[in-house]
Order: sequence, then structure tokens, then C-alpha cells
Amino acid sequence: MLDLLLWLLGYQLVGEALVRGMGWQMPGPVMGLLLLFSTLWLRRAVPAALQRETPRFLGHMSLLFIPAGGALLAYAPMLSAHGWQLALIMLASSLATLLATGLVLKLLLRGRRY
Repeated sequence: MLDLLLWLLGYQLVGEALVRGMGWQMPGPVMGLLLLFSTLWLRRAVPAALQRETPRFLGHMSLLFIPAGGALLAYAPMLSAHGWQLALIMLASSLATLLATGLVLKLLLRGRRY
């Protein structure tokens, strides 16, 4: 599991340094994920450490929702005042994401035979 954490934290660190160094308005972890994806795509293979440890790591991803739950409690007054607007925004953005993903998939699979 240490190998996987070193991979992820290393790419996050490089992404953070790149974003701050270039002055881009983008989260460093997102840039790190793009760099990791690019590396895996260029290698055309997943390293053994990532392939072996990722399923175990994903089993603990629910721990990342603890800070979000704390934020829900901290912002409870704002959520009760503007909850329906936030729910509408989340619904609209989810539908837009679903439609965009479907269109991209349709474009990518356009010339393929099944």
C-alpha cells in the first residue's frame, strides 16, 4: 500500500508544484491526476504496485467523506436557507455531466463495430 500512496502523493506534489509555478487557476491534485493518467496512457500498462494495491485502497475511500460530513454540520444554517437551490444546482450539473459523458462516448464509439 505504501507504493500506491507514494505514487499518488508524488503525482499530487508534482501537480501542485506545476500549478503554483505556472500560476494556473486549477487545483494541484487535479493536475496530478492528469499527469498520472498521462503517464499510464503513455506506458500503455499499469505498474504492478498500482494494479495490486488499488482495490484495497478503494475500500477505504469512504474515509474521505468524513470532512464533507463535518462541513454539512458546520454549514447547516446556510443549507436550510438555500437547500432547494443547491439541490437544483446539483441536479442540473449531474444531468449536464451525464449528457456530456454520453455524447463523448457516442463520438468515440462512432466508427467502431461490435
